[in-house]
Amino acid sequence: MSVQSGQSKLDRVLAEARDYKAKRETGYREQALKLYPWVCGRCTREFNNANLRELTVHHRDHNHDNNPSDGSNWELLCLYCHDNEHSKFEELIQYGATTETKVDAATYNPFADLKSMLKK
Repeated sequence: MSVQSGQSKLDRVLAEARDYKAKRETGYREQALKLYPWVCGRCTREFNNANLRELTVHHRDHNHDNNPSDGSNWELLCLYCHDNEHSKFEELIQYGATTETKVDAATYNPFADLKSMLKK
């Protein structure tokens, strides 16, 4: 086997892996954006079409292949909160349990006053 054919096989495998990841992400991202309001589940920052690319789908169990259609393994997080969640998970893996307690889900409800807004 020549080096060139080995490289092309590697290139093909990497391209297939990238395609698989992109297709998988597109599927669950689109579903999550339809299921949930466009609000970060940690800091409650609101998003719109102009900045929607900054809103990510976080897998609660950190398994990107666990994508139930009811969205029970997903939460929408802004880029910063998502990075923070993964940092905490990596620290847990590396150092074991920490003194931090679980963060409660956001209680903000963007539709709370919708009925009165519609009456105006």
